[in-house]
Amino acid sequence: MTETVPAFTGARLLDETVAALSDRAPAILAAAAGQLGGIRLGLHFNDGSHATLTARHSRIVVDRDRCPDPDVEVAFDNRAMNLLFDLQRSPVDQVLPDSLDVRGSRDDTLAVWRAFTLLSQRAAGLRSMQELWGAYREQAPQLWGSATPAARETDADPVDWTALDFLARRSPEDAPAPPALIGDTTVTAPRLLWDGRTSTDWSLEDRVQDADLMETMLRCRARTNEEIERLLPDREPRAELYDLMRSYPARQGKGLRPTLTIAACAAFGGRPEDAVRAAAALELFHNGFLVHDDIADESTHRRGLPTMHEEHGLGLAVNVGDGLNLLAVDAVLSNLETLGLVRTLGLIHEAVHMCRESIEGQAMELGWIRHEVVPDTDDAYFTMSTKKTGWYTCISPCRIGAVCAGVTDPFVLSRFDEAFRLIGIAFQIQDDILNLVGEEALYGKEPLGDLLEGKRTVMLIHLFRTVYAHERPRLFDVLRQRRTDKTQQHAEELLAAMRRHGSIEYATDLADRLAAEGIARFEEDLRIIPENEGKAVLRQIAHYVTSRPL
Repeated sequence: MTETVPAFTGARLLDETVAALSDRAPAILAAAAGQLGGIRLGLHFNDGSHATLTARHSRIVVDRDRCPDPDVEVAFDNRAMNLLFDLQRSPVDQVLPDSLDVRGSRDDTLAVWRAFTLLSQRAAGLRSMQELWGAYREQAPQLWGSATPAARETDADPVDWTALDFLARRSPEDAPAPPALIGDTTVTAPRLLWDGRTSTDWSLEDRVQDADLMETMLRCRARTNEEIERLLPDREPRAELYDLMRSYPARQGKGLRPTLTIAACAAFGGRPEDAVRAAAALELFHNGFLVHDDIADESTHRRGLPTMHEEHGLGLAVNVGDGLNLLAVDAVLSNLETLGLVRTLGLIHEAVHMCRESIEGQAMELGWIRHEVVPDTDDAYFTMSTKKTGWYTCISPCRIGAVCAGVTDPFVLSRFDEAFRLIGIAFQIQDDILNLVGEEALYGKEPLGDLLEGKRTVMLIHLFRTVYAHERPRLFDVLRQRRTDKTQQHAEELLAAMRRHGSIEYATDLADRLAAEGIARFEEDLRIIPENEGKAVLRQIAHYVTSRPL
């Protein structure tokens, strides 16, 4: 009789682990991808499933299929699968005779071992990973040993995942969550002690902290939304103003800005709660800008729903945007009672600077559209993008969070600028790519909306820089048409030209390069911050732009 292959296979476990880490701890994937480099890894699991693992920039890609010509090939039996998750074994003890079959060159094999050790050691501290791996183990407990301690005591030859069980006992599922916003979303995990040539003692190694980014963003976003609701007046006119002011903040975004603000405060030793009101003010500013931007861009949808002016008319939409910005100013000033005069003055300075940068960037982009100009270089886009979205999305939240912790030294605050300038540009380029090729449900805006609005993205700049001379007049004719005159066919025509000339691939590679430069600057410029929970969250966000699916 043919043995039934479990639905939850080893290949599926690997795939779901990588997918979860992309959302929750992308810094771990980036570290493992750095070890893999260009190695093509073929994996054969104990249940008959197969997978191919490759690194692409700072991402790890899993293909649940055989690799035709791998650089390294690994086959696991049941014992080898068990040892993969045991953090207490030395490398020599993890390789058992007739159990773990590895083929490949010495250097490539060592690189694969380092990559998997990083994944297993650092990911094992995240509760979400424990739950995922535990579900895989419990589908066939006879392979790993009994699930309960009592049953293990009567088992003559127990086989279990020692480290996974230890971590589960240390942080049981029913343990109450701490009150802090950051709290137990971070874990401390060991770095590699052996690189294939030399080993180091535990006492000589810096301990790296990883954060569960998804869990942290959910908490920070929820707490910030509570504060926004508290700040919004409960009085008339409700239907024409205050209820509408709740509309855009209620359309759940990622929570990136609140998380950066609260994490930066925690990184400098401040209380996360002290940054909540400033985070709420940032979200109010942001949503006020969005209402006005949607009017200027003639957008029809925002986060999957009709834009404010489409649903309620221009007059009410303009007023709602004004109201959100006014409430944001009031929220900043209200920090006087909790943070004091000096820090509140610092917050005012940062907020005014952020707003000025944003409106200057908006003016640049609207000017290009009005005067029918497509910049010749990417640098022009970098400047516009940094001003319009980089400051209020990445740089200012970090600086404002630091001010909430009491940091007012301009030199210290400027340590965020270059790293998050590069990360912010990469993030915006990826958003522009997602508008062209991403799923509408995931992206939340109308498909090809940037092309309909005539946005001067990196892809458009590259297209007009490389397009053939005979194509240029027609593409300019399409581009210069008003938003209301463009059709989906016009947008599809521009997209097809971008595909022919490699503009999307160019932008993807550019975003990856900028993100890598930003991460390098993060580690260099923010060395002044000791390893702590707040910095762990900031690091995961820095890596987040490199792991988003495109």
